[in-house]
Amino acid sequence: MTLGNSWSVAVKALKKNKLQTALTMVGMTIGVATVLTMIALGSGAQQAIQDQVRSAGMNIIVVTAGNFAKKPEPKGDGAIEFGAAYHPDGPNRAHLLRVFHPEDDPMAIHDHPVSKQRLGDSEAGLGSAATLTIDDANVIRKMKGVQYVSEGLHENAHIAYNGKRWFTRMHGDDVSQPLIRRSWSFTHGGYFTARQEKNAENVLVLGSIVAENLFGKSNPVGQTVTVWNQPFKVVGVLTSGSWMLTPAAGDDQFDAMYMPVTTVQKLLNLSKLNDITITTESTGDVSRVSKQVTILLRQRHKIPDTAPDDFQVNSEASKALTSGGMRPDVSAAVTANVSTLEKVTLSQLGKTLDQASATMTALLTSIAAVSLLVGGIGIMNIMLLSVSQRTREIGIRRALGARASDVLTQFLLEASTLSIVGGLLGIALGVATSISISRTVQWSTKISLPAVLISFGISAAVGIFFGYYPARQASNVLPIQSLKHE
Repeated sequence: MTLGNSWSVAVKALKKNKLQTALTMVGMTIGVATVLTMIALGSGAQQAIQDQVRSAGMNIIVVTAGNFAKKPEPKGDGAIEFGAAYHPDGPNRAHLLRVFHPEDDPMAIHDHPVSKQRLGDSEAGLGSAATLTIDDANVIRKMKGVQYVSEGLHENAHIAYNGKRWFTRMHGDDVSQPLIRRSWSFTHGGYFTARQEKNAENVLVLGSIVAENLFGKSNPVGQTVTVWNQPFKVVGVLTSGSWMLTPAAGDDQFDAMYMPVTTVQKLLNLSKLNDITITTESTGDVSRVSKQVTILLRQRHKIPDTAPDDFQVNSEASKALTSGGMRPDVSAAVTANVSTLEKVTLSQLGKTLDQASATMTALLTSIAAVSLLVGGIGIMNIMLLSVSQRTREIGIRRALGARASDVLTQFLLEASTLSIVGGLLGIALGVATSISISRTVQWSTKISLPAVLISFGISAAVGIFFGYYPARQASNVLPIQSLKHE
């Protein structure tokens, strides 16, 4: 008998006892649905923990143009560094206002800072060197362990709308910035697109502080604002989506505006960058990636072994130290040991997360084992009952020429059909339950394709495993005994 014929006979046999078949499949459905739902909840919880860690900047590396460890003595009204260490309320603000007029036309060179003033002059010393490029960022994107990369150009500018003006921080960034800043959420609209960045369009995203000061409580998406006497279309408003960050005036994230880095380069006639922001796939990769980025950029910038870097590679912790008000020599001493401290801290954090993940996995495995064991025992029970009820049928089939292997195949197919159909229904129920929990209770859930495939594979395996013994019993029944069975 062919496999197709055996399966047809198996399906007909299952249809004869519809209630019995349905109850057996319900047990399997509930078991698989429970497994999938618990995996989704567990994976969602782990993902939420990792997102909180990443939103705190634990996996962020910032490559800044220049190396202030070798900063020379200032020369009057020399070059201005608008890097990550600059803040509009810092000690250099008065100096900025003497040479930078954000309200002027950016194309009027006499009223607008030239490229040396915006990014620094490499001849003035490493502290003001500007050698980072978009090509550097593209090469870093290909490195192992790197998750996202965003090129950065930063200045301070006035933004105007309907007679109102606000002086704030301007960030020219890559489209991946919201993926880097996981703590962001959008109250209106969204971020600019890859197409808008490629075409250097005049679009921008407002931080919630800027939006509130210019538009109040109304939705500014679609409105046109003015920056450097150039019209910009507002495409979104961002705010904090984490309890760890609260928007405040001058906070450099929400009291800020964001536009494509290509737009800033076009309007300000720049080819270099202030910084490159990198996130690693794992918090434990920060130290390794930082070292590899340093080696890579030294090679690309053709820096001799005896010469210092013309850039700085810092984690968020190092960046916070260097952007503070401490003396340069003290900052250098502290940051020299940050990498070691960071390595220990991230290593400990990684071990903690691994232990939590192992515990969660063990819990889910136990629940899955119990649920599927109950479903499998149900299948075995029903199949043994079926063999007992159909002993005479088996004898007639054997007397008409059916082999023991044919009987074995038929009963195995019946058990497999019960488990597979029940598993598919369980997957559908599990997905629906996970989505419902996420929407109603606001718990994090994560349904992955591997989890679905594993659930389906396990359901099929359970049917074969628990169905084999009853099928073997049926195939061993002698025809003469079967025909005598009442």
